Amino acid sequence: MRRVLDASIPLRRLLLVLLAAAVVAGGGAWAAAKGGKPAVTAPLVRSSNAPGCVPNAGGTITIVKQGNTEKLTVSVSGMPKKTAFDVFVIQAADAPFGVSWYQGDLTTDKNGKGSQSFVGRFSIETFVVAPGAVAGPRVHTSGTFKDAVTGVSTGPIHTFHVGLWFNSPTDAAASGCANTETPFNGDHTAGPQVLKTVPQNNGFGPLEQVQ
Repeated sequence: MRRVLDASIPLRRLLLVLLAAAVVAGGGAWAAAKGGKPAVTAPLVRSSNAPGCVPNAGGTITIVKQGNTEKLTVSVSGMPKKTAFDVFVIQAADAPFGVSWYQGDLTTDKNGKGSQSFVGRFSIETFVVAPGAVAGPRVHTSGTFKDAVTGVSTGPIHTFHVGLWFNSPTDAAASGCANTETPFNGDHTAGPQVLKTVPQNNGFGPLEQVQ
């Protein structure tokens, strides 16, 4: 028995050395994982503008800090299959939404799932400001929602919510939602809002939580 214990001492030391080396080697990976940890994950819920339709629609937004910017990932499920949606950062989660900023598009797959990432400023510093009202570029001069002739003048307004709109009223109607045209796509011919974020504990939208 004595000899067995003596013989095992070098083995135990070797195991301790290997364990210590593994901890040191793994420190970089742990730090990277910690640095890439989501700053905020928040739910997307069905919009009050989509009553009685897309009953299983939902999703999440995840915001990861990347130095001086953030990566916003929008993931959805339970949506109409192979359908395009428009993602906006908005002042208020519900109509009339306030100041709204077009981020880009998300298209679902055959199972009604989809995910899209955007890089920009998605934090407590997300805001719009217009020191003075000036003439705006008029690209869309026909249709229900024409480009404004003149902009607005406003102090800083924070936009802490995220919303998704059907890219077309036709797609909305095919999904049992209202056949309503809104300005929430690149041509100002979108359908109604379908998903939105909700106020957090402080009453603001989730982007405010990213410091």
